[in-house]
Amino acid sequence: MDNTATKKELKRPLTVVLNAGDPEAKKEEIRRYFHQTYDAYEILFETLASDEAYYRRADPLRHPLIFYFGHTATFYMNKLLLGKFIDGRINSTFEHTFAIGVDEMSWDDLNDAHYDWPDVKDVAAYRQQVRELIDQLIDDTPLTLPVDWNSLYWVIMMGIEHERIHLETSSVLIRQLPNELLQDRQSLWSPSEERGADAPVNELLNVSGGTVEQGKSRENGLYGWDNEYGRYTTDVSGFKASKYLVSHREYLEFIEDGGYQEESHWTPEGWAWVKYQKATCPLFWIPQSDGSYRFRTMLEEIDMPWSWPTETNYLEAKAFCNWKAAKTGEAVRLPTEEEWYRLLDYTETPDVTDWDKTPGNLNLEDAASSVPVDRYAFGKGFFDILGNVWQHTETPIRGFPGFEVHPLYDDFSTPTFDTKHNLIKGGSWISTGNEIIRDSRYAFRRHFYQHAGFRYIASDAPVEIPDDSYETDPEVVPYCELHYGADYFGVENYPEKLAQIALNHVQGRAKASALNVGCKTGRTAFELAVEFEKVIGIDFTARMIRIGVDLKDKGYTQYTLPEEGDIVTFHQKNLQELGLDGSRDKVSFMQADISNMKERFSGYDLILVDTTLENAYDPGKFLDSVHERINSQGLLIIASNYEWDESKTDRDQWLGGFKVNGENTTTLDSLQSRFASQFKQIGDLIEIEQVIRKTRRSFRHNAVQVTIWERID
Repeated sequence: MDNTATKKELKRPLTVVLNAGDPEAKKEEIRRYFHQTYDAYEILFETLASDEAYYRRADPLRHPLIFYFGHTATFYMNKLLLGKFIDGRINSTFEHTFAIGVDEMSWDDLNDAHYDWPDVKDVAAYRQQVRELIDQLIDDTPLTLPVDWNSLYWVIMMGIEHERIHLETSSVLIRQLPNELLQDRQSLWSPSEERGADAPVNELLNVSGGTVEQGKSRENGLYGWDNEYGRYTTDVSGFKASKYLVSHREYLEFIEDGGYQEESHWTPEGWAWVKYQKATCPLFWIPQSDGSYRFRTMLEEIDMPWSWPTETNYLEAKAFCNWKAAKTGEAVRLPTEEEWYRLLDYTETPDVTDWDKTPGNLNLEDAASSVPVDRYAFGKGFFDILGNVWQHTETPIRGFPGFEVHPLYDDFSTPTFDTKHNLIKGGSWISTGNEIIRDSRYAFRRHFYQHAGFRYIASDAPVEIPDDSYETDPEVVPYCELHYGADYFGVENYPEKLAQIALNHVQGRAKASALNVGCKTGRTAFELAVEFEKVIGIDFTARMIRIGVDLKDKGYTQYTLPEEGDIVTFHQKNLQELGLDGSRDKVSFMQADISNMKERFSGYDLILVDTTLENAYDPGKFLDSVHERINSQGLLIIASNYEWDESKTDRDQWLGGFKVNGENTTTLDSLQSRFASQFKQIGDLIEIEQVIRKTRRSFRHNAVQVTIWERID
């Protein structure tokens, strides 16, 4: 491929406006955007010199790159299937192997023993199949403007912007691989030759106060992730901000003054990280035996470019600011998200749709690296308001008032609303698409490395970090209360009672391991672990699982309970009060799709399926193989309200609730027929009441039937 043409394809278009234009022309614009993104991602992976590089883990808390090579294509398939835009899979093995595991979550499965990674050529062939499927969908599907959340084209845009995120995050992993595993056959990824022997002296410039408006409406013409929507208004006091991003040279002063040896500069979290990592400098600085440093770009090691912005994690940036404050006597710190937006507005920096040309080192339009901090001027004397490197902020990510999740990607933002993921702003040299629009909001763990650096501000205004550790998700909160809250109408705690039924039936049997399918917020899993040596709770959505993870990690969780209208009450629940603190070390939680489960979920003495079959898109697939997941004489317990709904399960996949040859067929009939050769039903049918609270005066009262099945050897 011609290098010049390839670079042009990599960087254009900036994004797609989804609420204006000719529908047929817009369809072709989205098609081009899709192929340009798909091509750019595959070109990035051409930097891997051999198959070995795909399987080498660059970061101990990340999968090897073969996962990410397959993940972005799998994302399209899983979202299209979930949205019922397609009715079949291309490769079900790939589509669960590459589905989950991209953030440092406790439910990520990073054990290499659980993966038989496929050949690179097979993943490349799979990617081509997905490409052709998307192309065909575009051919066959009319486009209506504006493109909204429910449109096929929104889902395609979701896949495109998701892949553009991974273009950047995968480049960071590539940057962490040994040099000998990398190459640049196309000369597309060369770092800037403008490296500067030194850097300009930084200074603080005034920024006047003002009102900051954040968030956008559904009428906005650009694709957005769920956390961008809503409305939030803040009055920001005036402050001073550094003229430049902090350069390598400026950061060196912190290092040479013993910054990594002095605990007082660091937050407790930061100092714990320093001690654990034995850090003495940022990740991409390479100490030399003579006390000097070299620098790692994406593909090569170069002489330290002192004029480039330094790249750190949040913890290092925060420590530098604390050191700077102690040195200068000024209230130096990182900006909040609101202060960063105020600086953006103060410098009169336009949004992407109003750019005559890209204003900074963004969108792969310069070299494949940072450039000197005084290269790109913005308004009012500032440099690099956008681009070069992302900029750390003091602000953990949270939703704006009016936030709601997209039904096909409910795990994009909410798992990060834990006060542990801080926002980064402004984009880097490799940021494209949604990443470079004004409203973009991305956040990472504070010890995480991205192509990110920082600028500092001086302000006496207090940093107000809202405590969003209270769960507010309206889909999750009712299950927090069902599992850990009060009993209503005299009905006993449902998950506790379900677990007790299971424990009663396993007496005298092996109790080494149990699987709780549809664990929701985790109470049943903790109850089972009172007697089982190990319990794994799985659920389709991380939004539910993270409550169990919270309880396992901290012993408590918090949530707001809707009372009436905007009135809520605040609740904290802990395992010790429930007598379950001893279960914490025996329980783990993972995200999994019951209709496409990995083979590794096997070898259990008990599998307890809790009101999940009726929510699965292919429940029969699970039932037909569940006997292979259970040990000899192990038990399968199924709790179900048999509430089949075509919006969740296509009618031809229902297990019951229809007529066959004029006769009624129930779900229980179907279970008895399916299990005839693999299980025998034991005990009586058991009925449990379940009361799900919505508000103080609104409840859903269910009758759940429990059946118990013993595996036949």
